Amino acid sequence: MARPSGASPAAGADLRTVVLVRHGVTELTEVRAYSGGGVPGPSLTTRGRTQAALAADAVFRLGKDLWPDLPRVGAVVASPLVRTLETAAAVGRRTGQHVRTDDRFVECVFGDWEGLAPDAIAARWPDELAAFSTTGTARAPGGESYADVGERAWAGLRDVVTAADPAATTVVVSHTVTIRALLGRSLGAPVPSWRLLRVPPCSLTVLRFGLGDDGEPALAEITAAGFPTDV
Repeated sequence: MARPSGASPAAGADLRTVVLVRHGVTELTEVRAYSGGGVPGPSLTTRGRTQAALAADAVFRLGKDLWPDLPRVGAVVASPLVRTLETAAAVGRRTGQHVRTDDRFVECVFGDWEGLAPDAIAARWPDELAAFSTTGTARAPGGESYADVGERAWAGLRDVVTAADPAATTVVVSHTVTIRALLGRSLGAPVPSWRLLRVPPCSLTVLRFGLGDDGEPALAEITAAGFPTDV
């Protein structure tokens, strides 16, 4: 998994490094049910806890034998939901870092769709589900859209990047839609395309940012979807 010599086009630059980590699987993940930011649970399954431990080990290896050109971890930030806190706790224990929470990194609020599988949603809300999935701006009934998630999550990432020490990596433990939104915003991709990004449980995505004259994070490099944790 080590990055090949000379593979980093941003090597030597004064960059802020952020690693996005999705939480491990839950019972709802296993059945592909919508598990949103409006409720605190569910918890990780046994498999999810194993994934979290493997993710934590991968994060610990950053700056060593895994992507050795990156700085070591100096901060861990997490969504305050149970599954992300459990995943982040594993990362914090392995790296010796305190975990702080930020509500802006919670999952999309799915409203009336909370806990339901796609087939059940499609049976009751076919038009709404199609619009939510394709436009990026249509909201789940009683919930959020991809664009809504992008606005709040990007504000959180902006604060993380602005405060980051260039000599340390910041880990952000979050959720599928939220990570898709952060990647889409970072890349400047159209909102409807964000849903096309695959974010497996406990995958690692490395983002490196400079700061523009306006203080906005400017993406310099991305190592997308590393999977040292797939079990």
